[in-house]
Amino acid sequence: MGPVNDPLSGFCRDCLTLQRPAARRCHACGSPRLVRHDELYSLSLAHIDCDAFYAAVEKRDNPELRDKPLIIGGGKRGVVSTACYIARIHGVRSAMPMFKALEACPGAVVLKPNMEKYVRVGREIRQLMLELTPLVEPLSIDEAFLDLKGTEKLHRDPPARVLARFARRIEDEIGITISIGLSYCKFLAKVASDFEKPRGFSVIGEKEALSFLKDKPVTLIWGVGKAFAATLQADGIRLIGQLQGMEEAALMKAYGTMGQRLYRLSRGMDVRRVEPDGEMKSVSSETTFNTDLASADDLVPILRSLSEKVSRRLKAGGIAGRTVVLKLKTRDFKIKTRNRQLSDPTQLADRIFRTGLQLLEKELDGTKFRLIGIGVSDLADAGKADPPDLVDAQATKRAVAESAIDKLRNKFGNKAVETGYTFGKERREPPPEGAEG
Repeated sequence: MGPVNDPLSGFCRDCLTLQRPAARRCHACGSPRLVRHDELYSLSLAHIDCDAFYAAVEKRDNPELRDKPLIIGGGKRGVVSTACYIARIHGVRSAMPMFKALEACPGAVVLKPNMEKYVRVGREIRQLMLELTPLVEPLSIDEAFLDLKGTEKLHRDPPARVLARFARRIEDEIGITISIGLSYCKFLAKVASDFEKPRGFSVIGEKEALSFLKDKPVTLIWGVGKAFAATLQADGIRLIGQLQGMEEAALMKAYGTMGQRLYRLSRGMDVRRVEPDGEMKSVSSETTFNTDLASADDLVPILRSLSEKVSRRLKAGGIAGRTVVLKLKTRDFKIKTRNRQLSDPTQLADRIFRTGLQLLEKELDGTKFRLIGIGVSDLADAGKADPPDLVDAQATKRAVAESAIDKLRNKFGNKAVETGYTFGKERREPPPEGAEG
C-alpha cells in the first residue's frame, strides 16, 4: 500500500494529493473537495449511486441539454422517471406525475426513457466496478454495494482513495458522475451516498454511528415507509434516538420482525454482507396511457410491444426469468399484479407475451386501466432458458422464428420486423416510461 497521511488531514478528491492538517483547499490544485475522517482509511464497504442517471446519460449524449432542466418520463398521464438537478431545484422529483412536474418546471425538456441505452451504460460501469473488487452487489442498473476489504495490496491504496479515483475515472471514461457512501455496513453506506449529491463522497464511521443516527427521522431506516412511519408516530416515535432507548423485546412485541430491524439498525448494527450474486431481481417494462384503456384490442398490442422490450433486455444481459408478472393500474390508481411460474426460465418475447396475455384476459371485465406492465422475476442464467418444447411443436417453431427476427432487428433496427399483434396498430399511448429492476 502506498503512503497515507493522517486520516484527519485526508486527501483531495480531484487530484488525490494528500493534505496538510487544517487546510481548506488542496495545496496542489486549489480544489475545496477534500475528504477527511478519523476512520477514513479503515473503512471498506461502499455504496455507489449514479447521479440522476438517465438524465446524466442523455446530457452526456447531447451537450445542448447540459445547462437545461431535463425530465425523463412520458406523456401527460405519465410520471417522472428521473430529473436532472437543475429540474430538481424547481421541485421536480422522481415518481411525480408529469403534469405536476411541468407545472413546477414549465421550461423543462422532456425525453422518453431509452432503457436499452441506460442498461448498456450501467453494464459498462458495472464492469469497471468489478476491476476494483469481485464483491459487487448490484441493486439496480445505476447503484451497487462494493466491499473492498483486503484490496489494499492489489491497488496499493486504501479503499477510500481507490473509490475517489474510481469516481474520477467514471467522469472521464463514461461521462457521468457518481456519489459514494463509505462506511462499515450496508445500511450506513447507502445513507452516506445520499449526502452532498451530486458528486458526493461521504463517510460514516462506526464510532459515530449512534450519535449520527440519534436525531434522524425513523424514515431513514430501510423498510420504514409512510404507512409504517405513521404507525410509529401514533406510538410517539419520530426519531431514531427514541428507538435507541427501547429494548429489543419490547420493539419485537410491538412490531414483530420489523421491531428487530428497528432495534438493530437504529444502533448501526447491520451484519449483511455484500453478495456478489445479488443481481437485479426482476426485469420489466411498463407504460402509462394518455387515455384509460379497457379493451383487448387496445391492450394486447401494447402488451406485445412491452414483452419484446423485456425480451431484448434479457437477451442483452444473458439472463432469463422463470416467473412472468403482469402489472395493471386502474383509473383510481389501484395496482393489480398477477404472476405465473413457468416450467423453465425464458428469454422469449413470445412466451412472456402469451403468459402475460393469459393473465390479462382474466382482468378484462370492462375495468379501465391507466397503466400496464409486463416483466419476469426469479432470474437465472440464459443457459437454462427455453429448452426445446417436446409437447408443443408450434412453440419451438415460434422460438426459431423469433431468433430469425432478432437477427434482422439487430441488423436493421427494432422496427424492421413487426408481429401481427403490433403491425399496423395505431399507438394510442406514449412509448414505455422505463423498466424496473
